[in-house]
Amino acid sequence: MPPAADAEYLAPHAAAGDQRALDDLLQAIRPEVLRRCGRFLPCREDAEEAAQDVLLQVARHITTFQGRSRFSTWLHTVVANCARQKYRELKRRAVEQPLPAAADHRADPRTTSVIAGSRLDLLEALERLEREHPTLVEPLVYRDICQMEYAEIAERTGLPLGTVKSRLHSARQYVRQWLRPAF
Repeated sequence: MPPAADAEYLAPHAAAGDQRALDDLLQAIRPEVLRRCGRFLPCREDAEEAAQDVLLQVARHITTFQGRSRFSTWLHTVVANCARQKYRELKRRAVEQPLPAAADHRADPRTTSVIAGSRLDLLEALERLEREHPTLVEPLVYRDICQMEYAEIAERTGLPLGTVKSRLHSARQYVRQWLRPAF
């Protein structure tokens, strides 16, 4: 069985309290969790920390998985929340411990990867979207980052399908506007 099928099989057993199933589940989802965290966070170490947080959250809260949707849907939510929380933590830490004024540590476009820069820009845009239009964040994260189907998003959020699509459209308009270069 592929790891995704393993996870879908193991999750209900782990949720019912089977410790061996939980151990096997965590082992099966580890590579996918790290890959998904890496889509949010450009620095590998940060993605690895977020992945550890995800695995810890899964272990602690697997009993809340009720099997009404696929386990992968439930897991995407945990990944998105942990990765975004890690990003907020990193931002907070950077504000609390500013770099010395003498050193100019802005990102150098010659040494910063385009992918890392675009991920940071996207995370900044998500933070702004969360501040200004919080109801638009979930559909955008679920669809464009977690790559969930519209029906899954509607099920996960409890919103009608049309509302999900409308919020996603609005979220994309805002983010697109904020990601445009200011030349």
